[in-house]
Amino acid sequence: MSDQPIREYAPAGASEAGATTTAPSSASRWEDFIDIFYAPSTVFARRAGSGFGIPMLVVTLALAAVGLATFNAMSPIMDAEFARGAASATKKGVTAEQMQSMRAIGEKVARVMIVIIWPVMIFLTGVVLWVCGKLVGARQTVGAAVMVAAYANVPRIVGAVLAGLQALLIDPARLDSRYAVTLSAARLLDRDAVSPVLYALAGRLDLFTLWATVLLAVGLAVAGRIPRGRAALAAGLVWVLGSLPDISAAFRQ
Repeated sequence: MSDQPIREYAPAGASEAGATTTAPSSASRWEDFIDIFYAPSTVFARRAGSGFGIPMLVVTLALAAVGLATFNAMSPIMDAEFARGAASATKKGVTAEQMQSMRAIGEKVARVMIVIIWPVMIFLTGVVLWVCGKLVGARQTVGAAVMVAAYANVPRIVGAVLAGLQALLIDPARLDSRYAVTLSAARLLDRDAVSPVLYALAGRLDLFTLWATVLLAVGLAVAGRIPRGRAALAAGLVWVLGSLPDISAAFRQ
């Protein structure tokens, strides 16, 4: 990314002197979810003051629908992850009966979390983006930052669909990790041959995670009215902070 400020959006044919700070919102909402793939700056400019409710709702419903539709196909992954957790818990004195009870509860909670997790993650990502943006001089509001986070997660819908299709088509015996259906570096690694921390970091090097991070940078540059270089630095910090839960879990293994 260059270190030049994002040019303010202006309608086609407008002169430089007539450029406005906010894009016209004549485009329909559904166009936002198409334009975000090839003209994200335009989307962020025209929705800078429109709130985050609609994009958050659309992304949440879409990801929840895909997650629930592919829940059974993903069960081998959940079984493999549970088996690893059970092995670790057994060493700490947890009984088999307790693990089975935890598994039954976990399956019920997982279906609910598919719906709940996305609005929570989008909101938290927006807040973290707002804080990181302040560190580099951004002037966006918390609401604008959450709006950016919501649209930045639109490509994850494509990622969820691709993951679900892979789960349906791949031999269940090969679905031995939550990264088995991702487009991440972790998919190329032998989990038993590398450290848990390296494996967790490789999982963060995922096409759709990186895509979302780039969109966070673009949105911060537009809504925060700062150069792209500074916006990229802030978005990179968001990526690092987002890696901490996985790294922390890896250290505990």
